Amino acid sequence: MRRLIVIGVVLLAGCGGGEVEKAADGAREQLHRLFAEEWENRLREDPLYATSVGRHDYDDRLPAMGLADLERRDAYAAELLQRLDAIDREALPVADQVSYDVFRRQLVERREDFAFGAYQMPLTVDSGFHTGFARLPAQMPFAGVADYRRYLARLSAWPRYVEEQIALMEMGLERGFTLPRVVLEGYEVTISSHVVEDPRESVFFVPFTRFPATVPEDERPPLVAAAEAAIRDAVVPGYRRFLDFMVGRYVPGARRSLGASELPDGAAYYAQRIRHFTTLDKSAEEIHRLGLDEVERIRGDMQAIIDGLGFAGDFAAFLDFLRRDPRFYAPTPEALLKEAAYLAKKMDGRLPSLFGHLPRQPYGVEPVPDDLAPKYTGGRYVPAPPGSRQAGTYWVNTYALDSRPLYVLPALTLHEAVPGHHLQIALAQELEDLPPFRRHDYISAFGEGWGLYAERLGLEAGFYDDPYSDFGRLTYEMWRACRLVVDTGLHAFGWSRRQAMDFLAQNTALSLHEVRTETDRYISWPGQALAYKIGELEIRRLRRRAEEELGARFDLRAFHDAVLANGSVPLPVLERQIERFIAEHRAAG
Repeated sequence: MRRLIVIGVVLLAGCGGGEVEKAADGAREQLHRLFAEEWENRLREDPLYATSVGRHDYDDRLPAMGLADLERRDAYAAELLQRLDAIDREALPVADQVSYDVFRRQLVERREDFAFGAYQMPLTVDSGFHTGFARLPAQMPFAGVADYRRYLARLSAWPRYVEEQIALMEMGLERGFTLPRVVLEGYEVTISSHVVEDPRESVFFVPFTRFPATVPEDERPPLVAAAEAAIRDAVVPGYRRFLDFMVGRYVPGARRSLGASELPDGAAYYAQRIRHFTTLDKSAEEIHRLGLDEVERIRGDMQAIIDGLGFAGDFAAFLDFLRRDPRFYAPTPEALLKEAAYLAKKMDGRLPSLFGHLPRQPYGVEPVPDDLAPKYTGGRYVPAPPGSRQAGTYWVNTYALDSRPLYVLPALTLHEAVPGHHLQIALAQELEDLPPFRRHDYISAFGEGWGLYAERLGLEAGFYDDPYSDFGRLTYEMWRACRLVVDTGLHAFGWSRRQAMDFLAQNTALSLHEVRTETDRYISWPGQALAYKIGELEIRRLRRRAEEELGARFDLRAFHDAVLANGSVPLPVLERQIERFIAEHRAAG
């Protein structure tokens, strides 16, 4: 009898296991069907995004940005959330639970952005919908006649796109949801650069200055003529219309306040920006205190270098010396680019000692485009669409060379190129087992945290071998610590622009030009500056934990591979990822 009972229990358990497995398969199938549907809808609704991720089905069009279009997209996001919540998350495998959580976070934040009216401010101090459009010649493929015709169709659609964006910005003007007026000084250069007399002088004409062999000779003159007409009749009028609006309407009507808390429903908006950029539920007060603590700690390390050099003056005098001494500045733009390229190539050679997996996609070093450079940051990474014939690009700002010190160039290069943004983003694009929305997602706390962590990896890779470049590394770390103080100060505690600039100038060796452009960037982009230090501190904490728990079994290359294994993820997800890494390596040992 006991034997029969046991057999019955086993059979029931087997049936139950089968039902559980069937439920899991059903939930997973529903989830991935939802992912696939939303992804295709996302590419269709945002053709520019589709181009950036290597999908060229919609290269002949621009997004529809009328208010009715935005309302329709918000309603679709609400519907997707309902359908997602109906799926049994607990029945999913761990990897799919991560995708579920990231997807849900995207939908919730998409709806929050719409509710706050974020679409009414499609600009920051150094970028906007108009600067993104100007990058099309470098982003689109030009392999045949059909590609050129799709590009021409996009140029012709530009005036409509501009009018729709202006209508949204008018809504922002009516309710005081604008950029602060003070940061818009000189902004018109990002627009006026494209108002040219001769269409052949336009950046949009560049693809027609050289044709691939796949474009027949007899097809080229008509394409050139069509390009001249599209630039003359659509591109230039569109930019001129936007320039007139900015100079005559937007800048005079922009708000005089600075902080996000001064916007309509500003306190709630800034709290949402903090959650978005840090992926954590931290208050402005917590972050402000953390920033002050980090500033104090890093200041001690910087002072130790000054003392070691035997410098006679105080901290402020040392910063003044660094900003003025010509030995710390490149004499020409070419010299700055060559130094950046050398540092990047040097780090390429050290990567196998730090990583088990490296990306296939290469990268290059180029100057920041002239239309962006005056108000742009010191450098930035620009990804290339996967599967394209392009490499990723590490942009270096060669404008105002006396504001681009060489002692910070190693840290900048490691952050933007390798082992920072290029390595992390290129690896993520190659994760074929992840749904596309995960491969192309960029979560700032993870990505920027990794970039700052990558700067510190230079210590282990043999960089910062002189006190000035090490001081430059520390000034970049201090800069990110100051951001915690300055961003919250501006957007939650009523700081003035001068107060923010003075805090940066007194605690970092950034040039005064960069102090000003960076302060304006934080004013125009609430919360984004918090991502760097918050993310880096979390990655360093998780590494210390892995080192302590694994001891001699800790493998740095394996740890880095584990951090990057699932692409860009929220910080709580990263913590669970590293907990699994520790458990697996402990068991293997």
